[in-house]
Amino acid sequence: MTTEEKIKSLREELHHHNNLYYIQDDPELSDYEFDMKLKELQELENNHPEFEDKNSPTRRVGGAVTKNFETVVHDFRMYSLSNSYSKEELEDWEKRIEKAIGGKVQYVCELKYDGASISLTYENGKLARAVTRGDGFQGDNVTNNIKTIPAVPLKLKGDYPEKFHIRGEIVLPYEGFAKMNAERVEAGEEPYANPRNTASGSLKLQDSAEVAKRPLDCLLYSLVADSLPVKSQFESLEKAREWGFKVPPEAELKNSIAEVQDYVNYWDQHRHDLPYETDGVVVKVNSFDQQDELGYTAKSPRWAMAYKFKAEQESTRLNKITYQVGRTGAITPVANLEPVKLAGTIVKRASLHNADQIEKLDVREQDIVYVEKGGEIIPKIVGVDFKQRDPNTPETEYATNCPECGTELIRNEGEAQHYCPNYNGCPPQIIGRIQHFISRKAMDIEGLGGETVALLVNANLIENYADLYTLKKEDILPLERMAEKSAENLINGIEKSKEIPFERVLFALGIRFVGETVAKKLAKYYKNIDALASATVEELIAIDEIGGRIAESLTDFFASEENRELVARLKQYGVQMEMAPEELENLSDKLADKTFVISGVFEKVSRNELKKMIEDNGGKVSGSISGKTNFLVAGDNMGPSKLAKAEKLGTKIISEDDFLKMV
Repeated sequence: MTTEEKIKSLREELHHHNNLYYIQDDPELSDYEFDMKLKELQELENNHPEFEDKNSPTRRVGGAVTKNFETVVHDFRMYSLSNSYSKEELEDWEKRIEKAIGGKVQYVCELKYDGASISLTYENGKLARAVTRGDGFQGDNVTNNIKTIPAVPLKLKGDYPEKFHIRGEIVLPYEGFAKMNAERVEAGEEPYANPRNTASGSLKLQDSAEVAKRPLDCLLYSLVADSLPVKSQFESLEKAREWGFKVPPEAELKNSIAEVQDYVNYWDQHRHDLPYETDGVVVKVNSFDQQDELGYTAKSPRWAMAYKFKAEQESTRLNKITYQVGRTGAITPVANLEPVKLAGTIVKRASLHNADQIEKLDVREQDIVYVEKGGEIIPKIVGVDFKQRDPNTPETEYATNCPECGTELIRNEGEAQHYCPNYNGCPPQIIGRIQHFISRKAMDIEGLGGETVALLVNANLIENYADLYTLKKEDILPLERMAEKSAENLINGIEKSKEIPFERVLFALGIRFVGETVAKKLAKYYKNIDALASATVEELIAIDEIGGRIAESLTDFFASEENRELVARLKQYGVQMEMAPEELENLSDKLADKTFVISGVFEKVSRNELKKMIEDNGGKVSGSISGKTNFLVAGDNMGPSKLAKAEKLGTKIISEDDFLKMV
């Protein structure tokens, strides 16, 4: 056997035993025998670097150092899930699904592990890339760190597709977490707060050799690709296991929400028997065709729901109520608490939402309050222990002036929150707007973070987001922790942001109530900033899904001389203030005032492509058939109830080819 053949043989053997040990929990070799083979391979590789393989089992020990993690755009967006907290919410969800599908639906129940989300990309059976969830659209390339996790296969077996992605959670088992903390305490260091945050933090360590020392695990649950050799979620889990992935065995197929509820009840009682943290159950429609039919909202899939176990609750003293100012001027009251351990973390602050909530709960300083951590990241106060209240405790008087700039607060009729109207003079609003402007979903300025924005404002280098485009390297070099290279990266990042398309620039402006989806709709409708700026409230309201609140916010924004000047400056500096010519080529008004429902499976274009074509040509896509529906685009395996309803209402039914001819 040649040296190359010996190396290849050892690699295959170690991949096989790694799978048996970490994935199937059925080892054939002792730890000593495995280590000896690994050592032999390591020596051969060191002596023969010409046979290098980046997916060799020896790479598990780490050693690569990553200073800056590359940002990678996900081929398929990583959506978040809608949350449910009751049986009634699950039943309502089932009714919506069955109405949309027009028949019975099977569900897959999986445990919701509390870790750090990851997307692994495999090409030709080898791990090509590992990317964090990030904001769902793009994340950080942490491949070197992920390779150190034994449960992540570096090489697959079986009939895997040429290229695909698999999503899952990086978790830290309780046992490994306890051992890590015991070692830290012994060394005189602070123990880690909880397994989830420690797992997440591990992915961003610069030295992969340090990551290799941590007992991380990887649980996988979702295959994503242009084409998969399976037709359902449950089948995909079984197939992923065959390829060599660690897929939790607790997943089960259910025929109704009643059966799903039994699964939820069982695991609510038995979740503490598991080796990992879990905070609920994820329920998914099993059929991929039905998933396609149901589609997505702007934030989450309609075909999946996370049922969260009842939130943990603790009581503690509320020491003081303070007030935070957001980028739009919205005031949020914050409860500063006596530190209390809740759901594995030390909680010192909790949201009180608004004046109405404080009045409703009758919360006062020095009260003993009940704090809960449910689906929200920020804990909230849900009640007061009135038995322990001092009868002389004064009622809470809500702030009348801005805590930052002293301006008198206002509260608009019909709104829950108070606002600071000092739009251009209140520091947190100024800093917050610029932080929003540079964020990933907006201008995505590489090399510029929230802390640096605050430094730039406090150093009087910028007063607004347009000022960013006047910065020079020599301006920012004197800033704290600003080296030559980071200053260069920041200036280059600002320059590159001039390529960001108009719809994202519009979102970046931070106009109240104009989120990503609304910005996209307005950009397509008006095509440039000047046309939008001159629109009246009546004209804006006439656009589908643009209500009075959004319309008034837009006209108020452009009525401000300061805002008009900012927009003019951005345009002057080269920021995209109109749709690009290549984007405009695909847009038309051919389908204006027409509403479409898409149902079934299509051959020539995907459902998402159909939806985009409808919207690009001025049409509207609806999830259900009504008297307002003009066309039902019918594919294979279409829901029978949709067909029946379309026929009953006289909706025109067209094929995929008919539609393509229309556009």
